[in-house]
Amino acid sequence: MNLPFPRLTAEQAAALVDHNSTIGFSGFTPAGAAKAIPTALAARARAEHAAGHPFQVGVVTGASTGESLDGELARAEAISWRTPYQSNKHLRAAINAGKTRFFDMHLSTLPQQVRYGFLGKFHWAIVEACEVTPDGKIVPTTSVGATPTFCRVADRILVELNRAHPATLRGIHDIFEPLDPPYRQPIPLNSCSMRIGAPYIQVDPAKIAGIVETDLPDETGKFDPADDITTTIGNHVAEFLAAELKAGRIPREFLPLQSGVGNIANAVLAAIGSHPDIPPFEMFSEVIQDSVIELIRSGKCKFATGTSLTVSAPVLADIYRDLEFFKTRLMLRPQEITNHPELVRRLGIITVNTALEVDLSGNVNSTHVMGSSMMNGIGGSGDFTRNGYISIFTCPSFAKGGKISTIVPLVSHTDHSEHSVQVVVTEQGVADLRGRTPHERANLIVDRCAHPDFREELRGYFEQTKHGQTPATLAAAFAMHQQFLETGDMNNVDWSRYFKK
Repeated sequence: MNLPFPRLTAEQAAALVDHNSTIGFSGFTPAGAAKAIPTALAARARAEHAAGHPFQVGVVTGASTGESLDGELARAEAISWRTPYQSNKHLRAAINAGKTRFFDMHLSTLPQQVRYGFLGKFHWAIVEACEVTPDGKIVPTTSVGATPTFCRVADRILVELNRAHPATLRGIHDIFEPLDPPYRQPIPLNSCSMRIGAPYIQVDPAKIAGIVETDLPDETGKFDPADDITTTIGNHVAEFLAAELKAGRIPREFLPLQSGVGNIANAVLAAIGSHPDIPPFEMFSEVIQDSVIELIRSGKCKFATGTSLTVSAPVLADIYRDLEFFKTRLMLRPQEITNHPELVRRLGIITVNTALEVDLSGNVNSTHVMGSSMMNGIGGSGDFTRNGYISIFTCPSFAKGGKISTIVPLVSHTDHSEHSVQVVVTEQGVADLRGRTPHERANLIVDRCAHPDFREELRGYFEQTKHGQTPATLAAAFAMHQQFLETGDMNNVDWSRYFKK
């Protein structure tokens, strides 16, 4: 197809971007992320810096991205500020060193805050597509994220037309943006497989400043295989849900599942998929991983909708070979829809996310190490947890070879409060916190989720805190953290330092 848009090299496209521009990039995980133009922007930044000139840009994406975007720009010191989520080690180092301004956000709120103008003017949208039409229809590749909103609000658009993804992907996307207040209406979605939008993003073709043709695969990696700990966590979650089903607290036809990203999430899905008492189910989540594709193939997952198809290269190739089969079982939507609290509550989604640490009240830290160092960000876990039918958090009971307990008196940073967290699962067991008082919660979490090496230590804390509604003593709440910072080990805290006889 002859397109009326300038054909540019990545370097020519990067040359159009001014210092201090704000850019909305496609991508939700490395899937569907722009690659060639951000790499060229990084090279330009290095050249400008070598010449003594400033060059940095504001970077906004759907979530994390790949090495060619976050990695290259971070190493080139080309990012002035960043939101809403990242997972790149070089960018993380720049954030924690104070070189890059970063603010964390719930992923469902990002697109609307962009439209409201809360994040300022967007000069560019730089997006990956598998198809562009002369009248301004852009078909994304393996993710949607916040791309529709970036294209709507940006002054100009640059498109990476990536031949690594077939144009026949058209039809797997469902692009819908809600109106903004005071004109917003209920989102007309009542089931996971319901289609409510268009199979493409419609833009004013006059905004498209150029097209860069590429043939670059997604930079997604493969997760580690399940080990004894992640497998045990997965089995605990599956057994808990099967028991809830048997008790009638989950409808007999089951409910849609949301799962976070990573090894534990894959183990949980595998365990649920193989449990004989759990019927075939649907997924309403952010990220569709390899494990979900396996469940679709087996018939255990009837339909999966997300905003990102984050699968390994062999699995993506398998999907493309059998695309017509998957088009009836997969759908990619904007993150504003997949993570929307209205839909999470309406559909009754069972949510499973990962914690870094959990305290005796059930508060969860999912973003910070020792209270101050950012890991990745809250992502969509808050969107789902606060509104889920049942909200579950998983984590191993220990870290650093047993020197860190993930169960602590008080989390060093709070992302999800005790009011939203219903169930905590480690390889030790399951603590069902629903309907429990703070003191009952503390006992359950220690008895069923803490590592045996830390149970008496944790009891040594809350046994001293019987007064009041909640077992807490401010002077000792961070004693385990403080000891780790001083000695590198949380074991054997001397509570007599904090509690008077």
